[in-house]
Order: sequence, then C-alpha cells, then structure tokens
Amino acid sequence: MSYLDEHYNKFFEEKRLDSRHGQVEYRLTAKRIKDVLNEIEKTGRKKNEIRVADIGAGTGRYAIFLFEEGYDVTAVELVQHNLGIMKQKCPSLNCYKGNALKLKRIPDESCDVVLLLGPMYHLFSYEDKLKALSEAKRICKCGGRIFVAYLMNEYGIITYGFKEKHILEVKSEGRLTDDYQCVSKEEHLYDYVRIETIDALKNDASLKREVLFTPDGPANYMRPFLNQLSEEEFEEFVSYVESISTRSDLMGAAAHTVDVLIKE
Repeated sequence: MSYLDEHYNKFFEEKRLDSRHGQVEYRLTAKRIKDVLNEIEKTGRKKNEIRVADIGAGTGRYAIFLFEEGYDVTAVELVQHNLGIMKQKCPSLNCYKGNALKLKRIPDESCDVVLLLGPMYHLFSYEDKLKALSEAKRICKCGGRIFVAYLMNEYGIITYGFKEKHILEVKSEGRLTDDYQCVSKEEHLYDYVRIETIDALKNDASLKREVLFTPDGPANYMRPFLNQLSEEEFEEFVSYVESISTRSDLMGAAAHTVDVLIKE
C-alpha cells in the first residue's frame, strides 16, 4: 500500500473537505450519520454507550466530530501520515493503523454504526470490496448501520476523461471497457463503480439497504462556481443537493454515492 502513503503524504484531505464542494459532501454525510445515531439515542441509550467504528478514517474528520459529540468511537486508518494528523488533532481518540480487509482488533457485533467512507475508493477488485464490506458486517450489531462510500464511474469519465482530455490516452491503455467502465489498478489510486456494482455488493454481503444517496450531487462539477456564491446562495445550494440526494436519475453521475445498509 506504499502508493497510498505516497499519495496522501501530498494530498491534504482536510483542505478538500474545507472547500465548498467538500463541505457539501461532509455536511450531508454527517447529517445522515447523526440522524441514525439520534434514532439509537431515542431508544434510551446514552451517547457513550453507542459505539461507532470509522474504518479508513483519513485525518479523522468524521471520527473526531462524533467523538467530541460524546460517542464511543474507534478509528482505523491505513496511511501513517493521515493517522499522525488524526492523533495530533485529537490525542484522546482511540485510533490505530489497520486495514479494512481485516479488522482483527474489533470484536464481532460490537458496533452500532460502521463507517466505510474511504476504503472502497482504493480497493481494486470486487473480491476485496466484498471482503471489506463483510468485515464491516461482522463487527456491526444486528440492526446496526453500515455507511459505504463509493466513487462513481461517470464522474471519472466526464472529468478525467473528457474535461481533462485523457480519454484517448486511457482508452489506448485499456483502462476502459467498450461501454466506458473504468478499469483501474493500484497505480491509478482510485477505483470507480456504477450503481449495479453497488447493488451486487449489497446483495452478495446479504445486507438490507436503508437508503442510497449522493452527498455531493453536482457539486464537484461546479467547483469554481460554488466559490462565487454568497453565503446565502451557498446554503441554498446545500439545501438543493440534499433535496435531490436520493434521486436515482441523478445519482450515477455524482462524484460520490453512499449506501446506508442494515445488518438484519
């Protein structure tokens, strides 16, 4: 996984989530997570009794937020650079270096909510994606939720392929199927999927879908224009993205999609 270390040593995840397009993604995802946690609290459980595992926690944006809210949070991160930032930001957080494919330090059925908001981006085979999802299922309690984020295929094609003018290059390298599905390897850093792959993973892991939503919608296509909006206009844009976040006719072209799954 040295390619990931090299990438994230240079790529500043905190800056991305602080940008306006990153704020849309973060705020809508965090709101969905909090809605689930609030439901659990309504059953009479205290925050410190509700356990959250953030797998592939990055620099800790979600893990630290939830820890500071009072939940029992365990954060697992593969990249040492990201882990160092997370520990520096929140020394009291229970976080350690680990791999989404083998969460051996987390017991079976011990977590109310499991976050997989990064690992699927960097797993390049269907088998590894299913293994990560199955590990998340193993540590999740019955009735618990698993949040799984994916990078969407059409976003990669439209932006990297056509907008950045790499389409002929990637086609000649065999990085596209005849129907324009991205074919990625580790050196390409990111893997991109379509809705049918997300559906197949859910089904093969025997998990029930609560909701499939896009946390950013068209935000990534509009980066320079978002910066030109006033605060009031930007808040209206966030509200708009939230209102269309579950529309199936728009979801596949977004940059990110999050599958919220229930372990029955």
